Amino acid sequence: MAAPSVYQPAQNTNWQWMLNGTLNTSNAKQMGTGITAWNGDTPPGDNPKLYDIDGIENTASTISTLHGLGDHAICYIEVGTAGNYYTAAQEGIPTTYYAQLKNAGDLGNKLSGYTEYFININAPSAVSIIEAMIQQQCSAKGFDAVETDLDETFNNNEGKTGFTITQANEEAYLETLANYMHGLGLGWIAKNLDDTENTSFVNDMQPYAQGMISEQCNQYNTCSYLSSFLSAGKWIGNAEYKNDPGTFCPTDNSANINGIYFPNTNLTGPRQPCR
Repeated sequence: MAAPSVYQPAQNTNWQWMLNGTLNTSNAKQMGTGITAWNGDTPPGDNPKLYDIDGIENTASTISTLHGLGDHAICYIEVGTAGNYYTAAQEGIPTTYYAQLKNAGDLGNKLSGYTEYFININAPSAVSIIEAMIQQQCSAKGFDAVETDLDETFNNNEGKTGFTITQANEEAYLETLANYMHGLGLGWIAKNLDDTENTSFVNDMQPYAQGMISEQCNQYNTCSYLSSFLSAGKWIGNAEYKNDPGTFCPTDNSANINGIYFPNTNLTGPRQPCR
């Protein structure tokens, strides 16, 4: 589990999610600054202090700039699927992670709606490749924590993987990755664990994580599955795309969830925070 030195966001930390390309730290829209929150809080008090950005597309200089502003950075990566989105030059390695996983025979069925494929998380070769990505793209660039997307593919939760992945397999995989991150001094921010509507899974993962990002927990009535994280004082960021802020901000603010209305799922920068 986490060492004391691992970054633990305070439960009320304001955040920004900008995954569409490289974060321009001089662009107020991308930085999510200068916005009055739904509850009336004004900048700079409600400006983001935690930035969740793509781990491959952003460089060490961006992280250094954020740190210079007194902010923290989360490294977004996918750990349950892989897409052929980047060149080896972009990743800064001889062979892309996608090619490595494919060559190892660790890719299965296609994820519906995306040009990416499920990873056989039970394969030691896949674990090694994902750990290398965490080290090269997150740790070496100076990120403070890692967001693991597609981290709940067990029992075909995200579609038929082509592999037999049980809840126990998923938990073992995530515990391995979390311990690896912690060994590098990185926090772990889980992703959409509540989507599974599986209380035991969420509760089992909570001690290993420093927080979680949930998408549309109000829209899909899954916020109750976040209770173990909230009781433990863990940070929760909630992204809503369709509901008007007035329909979910009172509940999120009361629960100490950091809710944000994002006007599009492309996450290009615009945001309306609840507080």
